[in-house]
Amino acid sequence: MPYIREIQGEYTTVVGFPAARFWQELLKQGIDPLELKRTGTDQAEELPFRACIFDLDGTLCDSVESIATSANQAMRDFGLREASVADYKIFVGDGVDMLIRRLLTYAGDPEGTHFEEVRERYLEYFETGCLYHVTAYPGIKKALSRLKEQGAKLAVLSNKPHENTKNVVESVFGPGVFDWVQGQSGRFPRKPDPAGALYIAEQLGVKPEDCMYMGDTGTDMQTGKAAGMYTTGVLWGFREEKELRANGADAIVSRGEELPEIYEKGRKKV
Repeated sequence: MPYIREIQGEYTTVVGFPAARFWQELLKQGIDPLELKRTGTDQAEELPFRACIFDLDGTLCDSVESIATSANQAMRDFGLREASVADYKIFVGDGVDMLIRRLLTYAGDPEGTHFEEVRERYLEYFETGCLYHVTAYPGIKKALSRLKEQGAKLAVLSNKPHENTKNVVESVFGPGVFDWVQGQSGRFPRKPDPAGALYIAEQLGVKPEDCMYMGDTGTDMQTGKAAGMYTTGVLWGFREEKELRANGADAIVSRGEELPEIYEKGRKKV
């Protein structure tokens, strides 16, 4: 491009634009015409996110005691072995059916002989006990407020039964904080199937690639990746960093305050 320095006047053009003016405009924008590089050869373009989809248990809320209390009561009713809260952190995350199957295996009933009766009793107890000792994790409410200030649309996707999910979200965070709340129902297969996440993106009016998906388990990481979303693992929940990375986490955070920072940074255009 050095030859452009020798072009004078407003009548000689480069791709239909007066060359002298072209040179001046580049300098005005702080661009050295001699250092021009083809777009995309060195740095990827940063694109903004438009929405955040959160897992509920272990991501937004510390809710393991509510699950453990209801499930242990159901097990106790049938004379079956109860599990510790620490055990439940491993059992949860894949829906009610898987929770009960894992619990029964732990209790010495791998064939699931008591599956139907324990499941039914658990759901009865959990209907009124889903809020027992449930609290938002430190920094989460502040992070949600900051994300809304940044213009993010907020949603929840949980494998917890839908009505329980709605009750917990509204009780802990209040009405109107989230633009969409989706729990497990017959409408969609449970996570890690991406159908629920993709449906939420559609309801929010955003593309999957414009969403951040956040969760605390390998199941969540699989969900976000399968949906084509930027997937962030949180370390304050029920599983360890190794599991999150092994299942494809794009980013790992240890504090709620980090979430708005990632959102603001955006994603790199592929």
